[in-house]
Amino acid sequence: MILENLMPGTSIPEQFAYFPALNATLNGTSAVLLFAGRLLIAKGRIAAHRACMIAAMVASALFLCCYLFFHFEVGNIRFLGEGWSRPVYFSILISHVTLAIVIVPMAIVTLNRGLKARYDKHRAIAKWTWPLWMYVSITGVIVYFMLYQWFPHS
Repeated sequence: MILENLMPGTSIPEQFAYFPALNATLNGTSAVLLFAGRLLIAKGRIAAHRACMIAAMVASALFLCCYLFFHFEVGNIRFLGEGWSRPVYFSILISHVTLAIVIVPMAIVTLNRGLKARYDKHRAIAKWTWPLWMYVSITGVIVYFMLYQWFPHS
């Protein structure tokens, strides 16, 4: 591990500096694809819905791989915000991480049921999976902005 925790005045090693923006982009892409997939299925466009949801799964899987690699190599990044921003940030982060853990098996089961044409079971779990997955994708982008844009290290 390169750094145990980034302290104020330090920066992410140059070779890893693009990962936070890449991760936020992958999370944002997943959210857009999830939203498009929801609109498409509401219009009965099953094939297009399927393509969007598979693409959302790919974007989320790529995110997870990049996220784990980055944090394995760089370590934890300290949040430098003060005052009101700290409880806001940590509330978002804790709910994001908790639901991110929950959503992985849910998304796999939901996608699997859809691909196997078990539509009744797919719909039954998708009504829970979709909003949680959207929340995780959107809050991932918010965490990025709070950690790297709004309250950045030097």
